[in-house]
Amino acid sequence: MVCIACLLPLFLIPVVNALPLLFDLIVGKIYRLFGWEYRKPARVPAACPYKPASKNVDVCDYASAFLLPHIGPSTAVTA
Repeated sequence: MVCIACLLPLFLIPVVNALPLLFDLIVGKIYRLFGWEYRKPARVPAACPYKPASKNVDVCDYASAFLLPHIGPSTAVTA
């Protein structure tokens, strides 16, 4: 058996996705009541939440920059 609290997100996701549409509908009705024209704002398209991997950081350069902050990673001292 599945608990009801576990199924709750499945029903909340469509409601949350519909909130902007419901807001535009309600505000449009209010504007129409006052005789004004409501224009829906331009929505930004959804962006991918994952960013591409950055370039590889050399471990020695990172360690030297972290341990020796007064010496840059390009001028690290090698013993």
